[in-house]
Amino acid sequence: MADLGLATALAPLLAALAFAGIVFAVAYPYFSDDRKGKRVEVVAAGRSPRKGGVVADIQSSRKKSVAETLKEIEVREKAKKKITMSLRLMRAGMKRTPRDFYIASALLGVLLASIAIFILELPLPAAIVAAFVGGFGLPRWILNKMTARRQAKFLGQLANAIDVIVRGIKSGLPLNECLQVIARESAEPLGSEFFEVVEQQKMGVALGDGLERMCDRLPLPEVRFLTIVISIQQQAGGNLSEALSNLASVLRERQSLALKVKALSAEAKASAIVLASLPPGVMTMVYLSSPDYIRPLFTTTMGHFMVAFGAMWMLTGVLIMRKMINFKF
Repeated sequence: MADLGLATALAPLLAALAFAGIVFAVAYPYFSDDRKGKRVEVVAAGRSPRKGGVVADIQSSRKKSVAETLKEIEVREKAKKKITMSLRLMRAGMKRTPRDFYIASALLGVLLASIAIFILELPLPAAIVAAFVGGFGLPRWILNKMTARRQAKFLGQLANAIDVIVRGIKSGLPLNECLQVIARESAEPLGSEFFEVVEQQKMGVALGDGLERMCDRLPLPEVRFLTIVISIQQQAGGNLSEALSNLASVLRERQSLALKVKALSAEAKASAIVLASLPPGVMTMVYLSSPDYIRPLFTTTMGHFMVAFGAMWMLTGVLIMRKMINFKF
């Protein structure tokens, strides 16, 4: 009974303390002179209580300029132009027109269809497939391979070109002169790409716009990094040589990582190539040694079904193996 009376007596006191704590927590921010809160506000506003307002205004202006530049680059990235055949040929480094490419593709399709009908004596559906592969698949595959090879060659030279720019700027040369040195003395495709940028500057095109056009011809993250660094420096100022030196280090680290990935996946790629080429190779050798033995595959309905079924499963296996050995970093 004594304990119950004590609890009854303490209950109003505990309720009053709880109410006072709630009122204090709600009202404290409005009446407190918290120096830490004021310091946080000063830091968030980009000003220091011990520094003058001129430095703060310069920093604020630079941050605003950088933000606007990044926003403008993002808008340009979203509003990409449609990839035309002319742009594809330009990315592959070919000087041909789209008309020449389409004519060559059509001739290749006719050639493969003629081989399928008159030499291999395949039925009409197989000849149509061969014409489609020769007219649409094979030329674009070759074009993509040429584009990838050209881009890889460009990336192998880009870090050294950035080092040339860094040394030129440190020695007192302007950026335009450094770009001209790269355009004159670099090998293809680096020299031709920077030569286009230099020539566009002579025609009145801004350097940022010229680099943006180079990004259209070479849609690579490394080229995008270079464009962003130079564009931000031109609009916001800063130490360009230090920024480009850091960019060159990043590019070399990315190349080193790419070589490591290539070395680690070389065995898996070789196994995939052997497994993918074994069935077509065996079929070709059997056809050359005893064509009567394998001809039912191409002359009967059941043979057509078996060839189509086998090709479908082969394609599925190749895509799975490609997914397993294709690393993104």
